[in-house]
Amino acid sequence: MGRLKIPTLFKPRNQTKLPYSNPIQEGLVQKIETHQDGFPKSVFGFFRRLMSGNKIDGGSRTEDEEKVHSWLYALAQSEKDLVFEYVRSTERGLSFAEADRRLRESGPNVPFDYSFPSWWQLLWKAFFHPFNIILIVLSALSYITSDSPNGCIMLVLVFISVSLRFYQEYSSSKAAMKLSEFVRSPVKVQRCAGRVVQTELVVQVDQRDIVPGDIVHFEPGDLFPGDVRLLSSKHLVVSQSSLTGESWATEKTADIREDQSTPLLELKNICFMGTNVISGSGTGLVVSTGSKTYMSTMFSKIGKKKPPDDFEKGIRHISYLLIFVMLIVVAIMVVTAYHSSHSLSVSFLFGISVASALTPQMLPLIVNTSLAKGALAMAKDRCIVKSATAIQDMGSMDILCMDKTGTLTMNRAIMVNFLDGWGLAKEEVLRFAFLNSYFKIEQKYPLDDAILAFVYTNGYRFQPSKWRKIDEIPFDFIRRRVTVVLKLEAGEESHYSPDHFMVTKGALEEVLKVCSFIEHVDRGEISTFSPEDYQRILSKSEEISNEGLRVIGVATKRLKMQTKDEKRGDHTTLESDMVFLGLITFFDPPKDSAKQALWRLAEKGVKAKVLTGDSLSLAIKVCKEVGIRTTHVVTGPELELLQQDAFHETVKRATVLARLTPTLKLRVVQSLQTVGGHVVGFLGDGVNDSLALDAANVGISVDSGASVAKDFADIILLEKDLNVLVAGVEHGRVTFGNTMKYIKMSVIANLGGIISLLLASLFLNNEPLTPWQLLTQNFLYSVGQIAIPWDKMEEDNVKIPQKWSEKYLPMFILWNGPVCTLCDIAALLFLWFYYKANSTSNIKFFRSAWFIEGLLMQTLIFHLIRTEKIPFIQECASWPVICSTVVISSIGIAITFTPIGSVMGFVSLPLSYLGFLVLLFMGYFFVGQLVKRFYIFVYKRWL
Repeated sequence: MGRLKIPTLFKPRNQTKLPYSNPIQEGLVQKIETHQDGFPKSVFGFFRRLMSGNKIDGGSRTEDEEKVHSWLYALAQSEKDLVFEYVRSTERGLSFAEADRRLRESGPNVPFDYSFPSWWQLLWKAFFHPFNIILIVLSALSYITSDSPNGCIMLVLVFISVSLRFYQEYSSSKAAMKLSEFVRSPVKVQRCAGRVVQTELVVQVDQRDIVPGDIVHFEPGDLFPGDVRLLSSKHLVVSQSSLTGESWATEKTADIREDQSTPLLELKNICFMGTNVISGSGTGLVVSTGSKTYMSTMFSKIGKKKPPDDFEKGIRHISYLLIFVMLIVVAIMVVTAYHSSHSLSVSFLFGISVASALTPQMLPLIVNTSLAKGALAMAKDRCIVKSATAIQDMGSMDILCMDKTGTLTMNRAIMVNFLDGWGLAKEEVLRFAFLNSYFKIEQKYPLDDAILAFVYTNGYRFQPSKWRKIDEIPFDFIRRRVTVVLKLEAGEESHYSPDHFMVTKGALEEVLKVCSFIEHVDRGEISTFSPEDYQRILSKSEEISNEGLRVIGVATKRLKMQTKDEKRGDHTTLESDMVFLGLITFFDPPKDSAKQALWRLAEKGVKAKVLTGDSLSLAIKVCKEVGIRTTHVVTGPELELLQQDAFHETVKRATVLARLTPTLKLRVVQSLQTVGGHVVGFLGDGVNDSLALDAANVGISVDSGASVAKDFADIILLEKDLNVLVAGVEHGRVTFGNTMKYIKMSVIANLGGIISLLLASLFLNNEPLTPWQLLTQNFLYSVGQIAIPWDKMEEDNVKIPQKWSEKYLPMFILWNGPVCTLCDIAALLFLWFYYKANSTSNIKFFRSAWFIEGLLMQTLIFHLIRTEKIPFIQECASWPVICSTVVISSIGIAITFTPIGSVMGFVSLPLSYLGFLVLLFMGYFFVGQLVKRFYIFVYKRWL
């Protein structure tokens, strides 16, 4: 946690300080900050940000990202001598004094420089909400006017609302802080010492003290302490899974000059902060540290504010509307009450009672109860809900972005076929692939299990007991192949030679490198490996890969009898002049449940988009298997080349986006949210998914995912099954629908009731209800609404995404509010003319009748609002809601006949009035249903 940083408003963004003062680096990155007409980009950027309201639409990189890209590409394309000049270093390394100076200037080598809000700032943010302010002000006024019970209830509701919001915000902030933690570890750095004769020294330096210009030495297992331009390399293989999320390793080499067309993460001579060495060794020049690294710019968006939630904005606007109406109505009510009673305290208390009645006090409780109910229902489906508001967002979600591996597929290899060099299925290829997998001991891989499973389940009998293992050359990331040396047991009759037999399998390109011959399995002949053979096999491999299958090669070699010392010879010599035998193909099959789940999501209006780091061909293959359209596909490098408008249009149409970096996943999500206006869910489980998970409206991860991914996720699946999400979408829509029922019903009932109260005050020149009667009516009505979260939703309302629409709410109020007021006016006129309750002497009778009519109106209106159909005839509410309506209505009617009613100023009512109420509400439902049908005809929707 830290201090809140106040931004400097008048400091141009393009004057961001570089890691150290370097005019060459400033010149390199300055190219991206100037338009062709010479005007600084920052000027245009300022006005663009001003007009856009700082919206992040994902269509283009930020200025910091552009600087990092430009800087790294410039280094990748330059000779080593020029690279030293760029970073102002030497082949000997930096001196200790210069390193200290740069460390003081650039600061510690920490990738994430965040200023997280303190707990009290989060508490203030949770507290400062218009709805809470209304309740607190009313509570304070209630205490001042000795209405302590009402004031206490309001404070309890505020406490619940603030506590829940603070807990959610604080948990999110703690998750973001975990990314800012940087593990300290020593790094081997080459420094030079001495004033006259400089000596090169390799010393251990804490990675926080690494500065640009340092030369670092690295070995297997080392993490790169910054962005590094390679100076030398020997069989260097690096894992970039922390950035890409993909498990395969990447070969790096210093002896190459890249060009601008190569994707950033595929640059061979650049290694990135946060990646690690798997095998090999080398040296490199640190070119960027701390917040200037690619990793830092990639994760700099973590914790930034998501697009405003439409539901939350709608609640705020309703709060402002209520404040506006309340100030006007309460002022009129206080003046009217004072005119009749000539008592300021009595009229003020009546005004507070009116304001309390106008405020939907149960809104926090209704919303949170609905969310908690949805969370419990999802927990039964093995789904942990970390952020309750995510359930509501799931109800509005109309696009689900997901990775391919483990979500659509089983995340395990299944062997498909065994082919010779001409693409024909030959059992001999399978035999030797099986023997290799059977006898290898070190580093068993899923592909070995797939080969063994294929052989056993298909009834092949290759009799491994007739063979004996002599030696093994294990797999490594340099050779990318594994070799076993076998011998046929003595006495076994076979067409094989009794000499040792070497079997190799691995990456096709690496197997082809050691082959000089090719076997014609049908004829039992071996011929020299020709360029035509090589091209034919590569073409076949590419054809298979385009079908979404993975390919490995198999080769063999017969060895002469060896002595013990010869067997320990160079592996490079042994793995040479081999005979190419054929190909083995594998497939990560789609889950049986994936296709059905995607169909169910599509049926509910949720479109699926696949965002993966895998190859495009593999992604297309899987998507076709599960029923995702592949007519519009795109790769990450293609997206990088697009202008902003073209980027948004491509993202909108594409259903499969492959070879995406973490920042591209983030930009895709932001584009869909801001430009497309979609509510986006993102399902991911890796560190590389953290950006998109943090930005998405609904972040979804799995129990087996990376800890950072789970921290930023709103929902965690205990099983990687999309059917759980389908259930979550349904729960979300029920929660959203029931919440909207309460909001619309309470606003209409409260506004209609207060307007009726105002008209009655003007008619009677007196209070239609005393403050205590009004508060009792409001309390009974509020208690009756507690059952709303247990109401059911009609099937049609769950089929499509439910979104908050501000433009429909005012029209909904204007159409339906007058119906409620009209009913109240009819009751007022009936009491005025039929019962002559138009004088001070009959005020108790009027108040008793008005109390019952108002309570029944507010209780029954829910049944009209909750459905498009005819209430109680075509569609009934759930049993908890019906029971609540019956109980509250019965209490409201009975209270006027009890001693409590007498104390409150009520009198008994004739049965004829109850008969009138039956006719009145029948008329109300009839008129309300007509208005409902006309409203649906005009706006094509109801809730």
